[in-house]
Parts: sequence; C-alpha cells; structure tokens
Amino acid sequence: MIEGRRSAAPDQGSRETEDERLLESVEELETIGRDAWRIFRIMGEFVEGFEEMSRIGKAVTVFGSARMLPDDPVYEKCVETTRLLGLEGFAIITGGGPGIMEAANKGARAAHAISVGCNIEPPFEQKANEYVDVSIDFRYFFVRKTMFVKYAQAFVIFPGGFGTMDELFESLTLIQTGKVRHFPVVLFGTEYWGGLIEWIRNTMAVQGRIAPDDLDLIFMTDEPDEAADHILRRYRHRRAILEGRLPEVWKSDPL
Repeated sequence: MIEGRRSAAPDQGSRETEDERLLESVEELETIGRDAWRIFRIMGEFVEGFEEMSRIGKAVTVFGSARMLPDDPVYEKCVETTRLLGLEGFAIITGGGPGIMEAANKGARAAHAISVGCNIEPPFEQKANEYVDVSIDFRYFFVRKTMFVKYAQAFVIFPGGFGTMDELFESLTLIQTGKVRHFPVVLFGTEYWGGLIEWIRNTMAVQGRIAPDDLDLIFMTDEPDEAADHILRRYRHRRAILEGRLPEVWKSDPL
C-alpha cells in the first residue's frame, strides 16, 4: 500500500486528487451533475485495470510501508520472500512505490517473475519504482484495491502504517464474510504485529466481537521460506478443491 513519505497531510498547495473530488460534499446542482458523469471515468478505470491484470496469471499481493529503507533487514527479507514466490510462478503485485513495494518488486525481478505496480494518483508526485515491469496508474483508491484482491491468491503484509492496516483489515473482512475463500493472509514480522494480534485475541475475541477461530485466518512469521511455503501449500489446496480432488493428507491437515 502506498504510504506517503511525509509525516503530516499534504499542504494546501498540493494538487487535488480524483479521490478528493469524488468525496467532496455535494452542495450545488452543478456538482451533482459532475458526479453523475464521473461514473464513466470510474468505469473506464475498471476496464483498463481488468484488461491489464487479467494477463498476469496467479499472483501474490504485497503490502507494507513506503518508508522502509533498503538498509532495513525487513527490506531484504521482503526481497527474498517475493523471490521465492516468483520462482514458484507467482506474479508479484504491489502499490508500485518505494519501500516494501520496491523490495517486493525487486524480488520478483530477481526471480524473472512478472512484477506489477498498481500506482495511485497522489497529492504529490511519485514515480513507480525501477523494478516494476507492468505499471498501471489509478485515480481511485477503491478501483485499485479491487485489483489487489481480484488478481491475487494471497496477501503478504509487512510492517506498515495506516494504509497497510486498511488493506489488512479489509482482506480479513472479505475472508470472514465469505467474499473470498481459501485466501491466505501472511503477517511478516512477529515483533511488529504481535501486539496487534494479542489485542485481537484478548479484547476483540474475548468480548465476542469476532469468533475465536477468526484468528486462524492469519499466519504470522519472520522467515521468507515459511511465508512462501504457507502460500504455496494453501494455493495447491485451493486448486485441489476447485478441481474436485483433495489428497488424503490434506483432509486431516488442510493447511
């Protein structure tokens, strides 16, 4: 997920984005008319995204902080994770920006896998990282987020901020409500995510806001090979279900 390098909101001199225009309150009839016509731009963005993304094959989407620097050990672990996934034939999808997104695309490039960047129109200039092979620009966050889910077989979520949290909980909600099935979510970084998982377990689950087995939707690790193995195993399991075959070993040990 793209997370700006600035610690504060863009200043008033930053250019207005399409998302801002879409979410403006409607106060005049003229604005209502513009909103009605905006649907064609949104539709066109979906069509372009579907056409480009439908060609990439099986894929994994990677989220994490744009502020992660290349000298951070987590950056290199991200490179290795996506390299291993790329060697298994997965395309790698990211937000196309710097930090973890760059690391994920770099790992894909190292494995000669398809490296995709779904960039978003920001309020300040931002270029796709140098490891993106297929770059698609979006004006609307909700269109871009659809591409992240629709064309991925798994998510790997590295340490990040608000944007990363948004993608994490949206993915868990889609799985919990059955909108997507057999979809692994890997949290990379036990120290970073551990406090959040404990709060979910000891507060949300204890107070009955989620079912205890909802925590099974998440796989947490610090090792690239464990992340890749988990995703590959779940992918094979899903294919077996869709094709009407399920090996005996998976009936008793599905994950």
